[in-house]
Amino acid sequence: MGGKIMGRTVAVAAFAVALTACATDAARNPMSFFVTSVGSGKGADFGGLAGADAHCQKLAESVGAGGRTWRAYLSATPTAASPAVNARDRIGPGPWQNAKGVVVATSVDNLHSEQNNLTKQTALTERGEVVKGRGDTPNQHDILTGSTPDGRAVAGANDTTCGNWTKSGEGSAIVGHHDRIGLRDDAPSKSWNASHGSRGCSDASLIATGGAGYLYCFAAK
Repeated sequence: MGGKIMGRTVAVAAFAVALTACATDAARNPMSFFVTSVGSGKGADFGGLAGADAHCQKLAESVGAGGRTWRAYLSATPTAASPAVNARDRIGPGPWQNAKGVVVATSVDNLHSEQNNLTKQTALTERGEVVKGRGDTPNQHDILTGSTPDGRAVAGANDTTCGNWTKSGEGSAIVGHHDRIGLRDDAPSKSWNASHGSRGCSDASLIATGGAGYLYCFAAK
């Protein structure tokens, strides 16, 4: 009996320590949005949505923001085993702020409107660094999303998510431009989340298109 009580006491104490650590992380680094500073190392292959989320979580933890639940801003197309997943439904209600404390969006609707505050100067990495954009060498403004402008999975048979984030060779994924600069002056090419498709899913293809396999990461809670 004493052993059971002792075990429960230890478990409760461990849980309290974990809660304290989470609260400390949130107080130390209240960041709730960032662009990843590194890709997967395998192009658009993150091992699916769960792997992409883990990538965001790991980078957040590296700067003391691991006490939150992080989600990659990615959509997934339907399969025989699972329905479509919309990026906008994965990231919580907002608001979200970058590593410098600047609010980039106040809500999901605000994020997907022309009133959001996502620019090259505000779409910072977890380290608070500016991501290279058009005009820089190399241009890395393509951010993987697999999404429509309103943050949903793309309908149709074409591959828009590099096999739901499991491909590192042939295929394609919709990307956005974090710097809101396009090759033309039309609105789609300037979209932060739905500018165009990539040339492929490998690191080389993503680089050739104008990116580096980066993700948008949001604290869902």
